[in-house]
Amino acid sequence: MEAQLDELTLLSLLRQRDETAFTQLVEQYHSSLVRLATIYVQDTRIAEEVAQETWLAVLHGLDLFEGRSSLKTWIFTILANKAKTRGGRETRTISYADWEDRPAVSPDRFNDSSAEKWPDHWARGSAPASWDEIPEDLLLSQETLNIIREAIDQLPESQRSVIALHDMEELSAQEICNILEISETNQRVLLHRARSRVRQALEDYLQPEH
Repeated sequence: MEAQLDELTLLSLLRQRDETAFTQLVEQYHSSLVRLATIYVQDTRIAEEVAQETWLAVLHGLDLFEGRSSLKTWIFTILANKAKTRGGRETRTISYADWEDRPAVSPDRFNDSSAEKWPDHWARGSAPASWDEIPEDLLLSQETLNIIREAIDQLPESQRSVIALHDMEELSAQEICNILEISETNQRVLLHRARSRVRQALEDYLQPEH
């Protein structure tokens, strides 16, 4: 079974307890589940345990899965709930502080509202600079990747969840809303703030004189 099966076929085989189909599912999503779990438990060993618990729950719940969401969304939702529980955060709501804690971009980088020219626009020399002149080997270096990972690790939990699911796991906005049980507006705000902070960290590293 080397080719990817369509979801209906895969689900049918899974309900028949087809071992090959289940192995394909695990190979496809296991590493992603572990990465998502580390957002909540901060320990790779426990994250691995949470992923294993998720697969057991998937096996036990296949016959009850109604297909209201995609199989992938269902699996990730199980993982998120279990990881929150193991991480001691059983609430499913995202706190106001997580997405309205402070401006995504420092106000110092904008002109004052009373400025004669370009009020509330980027101040001179403060607009995001183009990275076209930065060598590709620096942009793709291991050190740059480490800066990105560190910036993501320092984000509030809700922002880490959204940016990981959207930019790393490439889930759709609707899938993320379903998994994290948040509104579309919250999803957009959290993603914007997370990306802004990661970009700021990259600016500080790539253009320290900025």
